[in-house]
Amino acid sequence: MQVREPYFTKVFKPAVFVLALMPLVWLAWGAWQEELGANPIETITRSLGEWTLRFLLLTLLISPLRRATGWVQGVRLRRMLGLFAFFYGTLHLFSYLWLDQFYDWGEIWKDILKRPFITVGMLAFLLMTPLALTSFKKAMRKLGRNWQRLHTLIYPLTMLGALHFWWLAESKSRLAMPLLYSVLLAILLGERVFRWLQKKGAWRLELPGMLRRS
Repeated sequence: MQVREPYFTKVFKPAVFVLALMPLVWLAWGAWQEELGANPIETITRSLGEWTLRFLLLTLLISPLRRATGWVQGVRLRRMLGLFAFFYGTLHLFSYLWLDQFYDWGEIWKDILKRPFITVGMLAFLLMTPLALTSFKKAMRKLGRNWQRLHTLIYPLTMLGALHFWWLAESKSRLAMPLLYSVLLAILLGERVFRWLQKKGAWRLELPGMLRRS
């Protein structure tokens, strides 16, 4: 599947950028119109966190989608989607620090230590930060092969994000969406594990033949 380069650069990629901002526009409009329900702070914080996880899953989807469809240009959306995950994750964090805790650092520290879903959420954000800071070409050139090793952090941080969302929802008896995200993450990670096992198996099958020929 191919998209013409001028169309991709001038239309498709900007359209994805605008669509990625729509959740924030919706939240801002809902807050302005006072349509975010009985607990708007919870709605804002929860929605921003959920969109963070969605963008992480979309970022992980790009490579399997390319392998399945041959859509090479999709890889060029991966950095933008990852940065949007960090953008929404940062807003999610600050909505908690500001709207929920009013920058009461003592209470925030207690939350981190005593509430597991806060602990894993903070850890996920810490893992996501170096990925965002090194997502640019200059950092890629400077880090070389270490850049790819660093960016494998997306796997544990996404798992932590899913766990964060699961524990939060479990405390409020809303498990349908966390279950869906967990299944999607399991599929995306499972595809990668399957490919790795295939490569490992192929290497083992080729090795005896190579030894016989030698």
